[in-house]
Amino acid sequence: MAKGILLVESRPSSSERETEFNEWYESVHMPEVLALDGFVSARRFRPVRAGEPYVTVYEIDADDVTVAAKGVFAAAQSGAFRMSDSMQFDPPPAMRILELAAEQ
Repeated sequence: MAKGILLVESRPSSSERETEFNEWYESVHMPEVLALDGFVSARRFRPVRAGEPYVTVYEIDADDVTVAAKGVFAAAQSGAFRMSDSMQFDPPPAMRILELAAEQ
């Protein structure tokens, strides 16, 4: 079983909608992602400097980390996620898939 993470950098669509963005992200979006096969936990970090993105780290345990992460893209494209316009989409959230290389 491979271990990895999906790292997502996202921002609210405006400073006026930041509270709405955070409520949606934590109450709706994170649970939707965690319902996908292979996703076992999530942690979300807020920026300490103005203008920087929020960062969410989703932990993945799956036979293939990239296949599990592709489930997020498929769900977003198919409309399975309840997306919110309180999240900035231009530019879109930055996402990286990383596989565990070493653990101590």
